[in-house]
Amino acid sequence: MNLPNKISLIRIISIPIMVFFYLASFIPYGKAVALVIFTVAALTDFLDGAIARKRNLVTDLGKFLDPIADKTLMSCALFLILADGTMAAPWGVIMTIIIIAREFIVTALRQIAATKQIVIAADMWGKVKANFQPIAIAFFMFIAIDNQYSFLGVTRDYFLWASYILMGIATVLTIISGINYVVKNIKVFASTPKEEISNTQSKEE
Repeated sequence: MNLPNKISLIRIISIPIMVFFYLASFIPYGKAVALVIFTVAALTDFLDGAIARKRNLVTDLGKFLDPIADKTLMSCALFLILADGTMAAPWGVIMTIIIIAREFIVTALRQIAATKQIVIAADMWGKVKANFQPIAIAFFMFIAIDNQYSFLGVTRDYFLWASYILMGIATVLTIISGINYVVKNIKVFASTPKEEISNTQSKEE
């Protein structure tokens, strides 16, 4: 349980706390607290990976905890802004399904590769996607706060449009990244054990 793994574990623990504050309408500015928790948790995703690589602290436990923490955080946040109507249907539902489906597909692909001792490295599209998703979600959570307190005034529509544009970009990047993973690593389904697809250490984005 080194420092990067402790950070990943803290991120996992913060998720139910974020959900509680977001849904606890009886707590003043509960959604604002949830936004702060989400933002800090999202930033720690970059922090633990950077520390692990810099200090050579990459472990199997870290490879297990980091993607779980990241995907659970993003999925829960997406469900929150979707459930209260901040990200409206049908586009909100469509984008959420695409984003989560991509994670299932890539995770399944990595699991198949792992059984054959194949390393699938994170690609550029996945990393860029990982940057846009939390920003887009944070914008929507900010809109959710305004839905309660109406402090944005005439600028609200601009923030709302920016939120959908960012989420749209994140969704497009998600699709590109997912297709890129499958196309580049299609040989996993016919590969022999110990065949390498990449020499790069895999880190779930």
